[in-house]
Amino acid sequence: MTDYPALTLETPAEHPFAQFVRILGKGKRGARDLTREEAREAMGMVLDDKVEDTQLGAFLMLLRHKEESAEEMAGFTEALRERLQPPALAVDLDWPTYAGKKRHLPWYLLAAKCLAQNGVRIFMHGGGAHTAGRLYSEQLLGLLQIPLCRNWQQVGEALDNGGLAFMPLVDWAPQLQRMIDLRNTLGLRSPIHSLTRILNPLGARCGLQSIFHPGYQAVHRDASGLLGDTAIVVKGDGGEIEINPDADSHLYGTSGGERWDEEWPQLSSQRHVKPASLEPEHLKAVWRGDVIDSYPQMALISTMALALRGLGQSREQAFETAQQYWDARDKSI
Repeated sequence: MTDYPALTLETPAEHPFAQFVRILGKGKRGARDLTREEAREAMGMVLDDKVEDTQLGAFLMLLRHKEESAEEMAGFTEALRERLQPPALAVDLDWPTYAGKKRHLPWYLLAAKCLAQNGVRIFMHGGGAHTAGRLYSEQLLGLLQIPLCRNWQQVGEALDNGGLAFMPLVDWAPQLQRMIDLRNTLGLRSPIHSLTRILNPLGARCGLQSIFHPGYQAVHRDASGLLGDTAIVVKGDGGEIEINPDADSHLYGTSGGERWDEEWPQLSSQRHVKPASLEPEHLKAVWRGDVIDSYPQMALISTMALALRGLGQSREQAFETAQQYWDARDKSI
């Protein structure tokens, strides 16, 4: 009789990140939200490149299907903030701009530019042109003379020189940019698109956030509240921080752990006709005062007022101050 060697079977060890995929994907009865601590640990592993690509795709899409919670978003943000360690820069407004515009020009850029001329220090950040058919902030920085910064030192210099700085996400959180870029691979936006709105990496006095899809605004407000941030969340035009003068606006605010809500009625008595095409030069013409156009006038004044509301002014004060700033702007560009 021939003796055969015994076959030894070894069960492979489970990947440490597998637990988080399992929590989210265990079925209707078994799945649950991640706790804040679990979310912080999971995102920490992602940011430290300790996750397989297959796990990352599953994780992002399970979160997308479930819809992220305030605790999850707060935990994800904490993981990023722990790893960023940016310099201490005085900033009044954190202004994320990730959606791009397709119906109207980005009048919020003129609003930010005008605020900066009046001493409001604004840090803008964006994630590149990830969706076809939209106009993104990054594409207009040169036209509007808004500084494009590629490191924190340049951000500090831009803030000191003109009060406004834009830095691409890829330069300060490349792992998050990679996840945003997965949209065309996965076929859906992931929660990272939402997360970028909450991050407020420089600890600005107020974080402005635009969330387009109904129901998410309150989640974002609650996440910022958990983090101890002051923030205002709105459903901005096209997903950007820009008040639509043709519609009512609901402001979801949080400050000092207290939540507040405010309704801003529409400014226009009738809806404006959407422009046939988006011509960036029209931004410069409005800034210089070469043309009178009611929609951008209302949009940028109310967007400036939104920012000033976030910095502590009342609604009435904010609109009055915004109009004063606009009327006295330096029109050279």
